[in-house]
Amino acid sequence: MTTNKQMPSVIVASTNPVKRQAVQQAFQRMLPDKTFNFQPLTSESGVPSQPRNDAETRLGAFHRAQSAMEQMPDADYWVGIEGGIEDTPEGMYAFAWVVIRTSTHTGQSRSASFLLPEAVAEYVRDGLELGDADDRVFGVTDSKRRNGAIGLLTGNVVTRSSLYEHAVVMALVPFKRPELYSPTT
Repeated sequence: MTTNKQMPSVIVASTNPVKRQAVQQAFQRMLPDKTFNFQPLTSESGVPSQPRNDAETRLGAFHRAQSAMEQMPDADYWVGIEGGIEDTPEGMYAFAWVVIRTSTHTGQSRSASFLLPEAVAEYVRDGLELGDADDRVFGVTDSKRRNGAIGLLTGNVVTRSSLYEHAVVMALVPFKRPELYSPTT
């Protein structure tokens, strides 16, 4: 891959348009003096298709960023986003982890979490991915590539993209203020 150093390249380790939109908006907000070339890329998470706890979800985001880094080593940024759930005594919560890597720094953040309706949680406990469970309960198609569970639950006051965008912004903090963060290898 040939990169234009006037336009840093950002590899989004997903072809899901929701994730790409979240990454683009967050980068533009956090680093407004730069223009970026965003490129989606299929990458493996190395975890089950429905991560079932915080650690597994975080690991999936890290693996996605690492896979993108290995596939496109000449890029400037590699971004992995992984959505997950955690079943607790209070109910099942949904959230996402974001990992952003460069050759010198790593940024990480978790999105806000929200309680899923029991009807959705039951389908997930039975083995469906969250997006498929949402589609069944809400009578929609391919919600994970659109507004997601949070959009369906809030009437799009918060969408899957906007939920992820805040986490991407927080993961970009080490790149906004690199002098305050130690380089990573």
